[in-house]
Amino acid sequence: MAARTAAAAAAALAVPSTSVRLSSGRAPRDSFRSGGCAQVGSRSSSLRGAGVVCPSNVTKITQRTRKVVVSPRNVSDSPVVGETCLDPDASRSVLGIILGGGAGSRLYPLTKKRAKPAVPLGANYRLIDIPVSNCINSNINKIYVLTQFNSASLNRHLSRAYASNMGGYKNEGFVEVLAAQQSPENPNWFQGTADAVRQYLWLFEEAQVLEYVILAGDHLYRMDYQHFIQIHRETNADITVAALPMDEARATAFGLMKINDQGRIIEFAEKPKGDELRAMQVDTTVLGLDAERAKEMPYIASMGIYVVSKEAMISLLRNDFPEANDFGSEVIPGATKMGMKVQAYLYDGYWEDIGTIEAFYNANLGITKKPVPDFSFYDRSSPIYTQARFLPPSKMLDADVTDSVIGEGCVIKNARIFHSVVGLRSWVSEGAVIEDALLMGADYYETDKQRNELLATGGIPMGIGKNSVVKRAIIDKNARIGENVKIVNKDSVQEAARETDGYFIKSGIVTIIKDAIIPHGSII
Repeated sequence: MAARTAAAAAAALAVPSTSVRLSSGRAPRDSFRSGGCAQVGSRSSSLRGAGVVCPSNVTKITQRTRKVVVSPRNVSDSPVVGETCLDPDASRSVLGIILGGGAGSRLYPLTKKRAKPAVPLGANYRLIDIPVSNCINSNINKIYVLTQFNSASLNRHLSRAYASNMGGYKNEGFVEVLAAQQSPENPNWFQGTADAVRQYLWLFEEAQVLEYVILAGDHLYRMDYQHFIQIHRETNADITVAALPMDEARATAFGLMKINDQGRIIEFAEKPKGDELRAMQVDTTVLGLDAERAKEMPYIASMGIYVVSKEAMISLLRNDFPEANDFGSEVIPGATKMGMKVQAYLYDGYWEDIGTIEAFYNANLGITKKPVPDFSFYDRSSPIYTQARFLPPSKMLDADVTDSVIGEGCVIKNARIFHSVVGLRSWVSEGAVIEDALLMGADYYETDKQRNELLATGGIPMGIGKNSVVKRAIIDKNARIGENVKIVNKDSVQEAARETDGYFIKSGIVTIIKDAIIPHGSII
């Protein structure tokens, strides 16, 4: 991928010199005078990627090359040859605000002891690593994470993963958690996304930035926000909303937007059906889709991701909508009705809202899909960062592992693992069968002596016991599954709450609670 990206960048730089205008007759807003530049050659460009052309060497090639500029009418994150340059660059002019979400009741019991963004993902990561990594790869290094439920685990992960990596000489980067708090002016907890930002607006206002990027902490996707921000600036928008193209079958489950021929949002509809749904059809070629895909995807849905100009944010939350609690259903539709310039930005890539147990399960197993996974962690130009744990390589002894992802520091002995994700420090004993399952692993190791002592006294060591079978299930961290256990949902139950027994069933998926103990010989 890196080689193809470098080749694409080289090809872009070999074009004979001609003048290039931004679309719709707009003159450039001095965007390429100075500041940060990033290659546009894949869906996940990085300032550290190959083939980047920055202001320091642009003057040397002006005589013989031209720059291909992303226009406001071509704003898809699909591969485009060119560059984005922000002036001032994102590190100095953009503040990232990640919303941790509510109590995460639809993800319960995974959120029983942790905030939703702290839920483990993809064997080695946590959900919060996705938006934080997207920010870092987009040169946004001032990041706040807002949360109010079970924030201890989230705070610990962020401080260990990013506290020592973000700052430096002339670079005051940070990732900080802002927990809900009561004050004389506001005695309430966060009431919604807009209210959460409003309660800390006094702090965000102090930041010397031009825009705020409002992100969700429970989405799985990869995006270069620099493209997003550039379109916001080039169109002189007050708010820019990330939009996902949709077909009719999926559109009824989302909040939809209608745009004019300039990509400006003129109407919103929440989960419309029938004639109301068909009335929300738009020409998505305006936003950069080719004609064939635009015909297949005639709707655009809000992703809940926004770029908001600083002045617009302060005015909307303080003056125009001082009682509004939510961005998606109140503030942004209200801003549209007021006549503010609310623009759409098309993201045509993989995106998943990890809001339910079923969505979480499918997103994790999607990374095992072949030949191309739904979401790949193997992208050198735009990596996903996480806490450095310094664990040993995983050890597999006489194991049969097929179509699976294995995290760091695992021990798998003479077991069969098929189409599964095995999290860090997992222990899978002899004769076990793991199929279509997600094992989250463990927070710490048990020594061989501790495991033997537990077995000798009738206890159950951490991990999957001998000859146990786990199918279509999620095993949360530090769970102790005994020997000859069968977690197979033998009665095909769709919904069950058996918390005292250590598990829940949602959408037919068995979830073993964190720290649960499942006795030897149990059948679930």
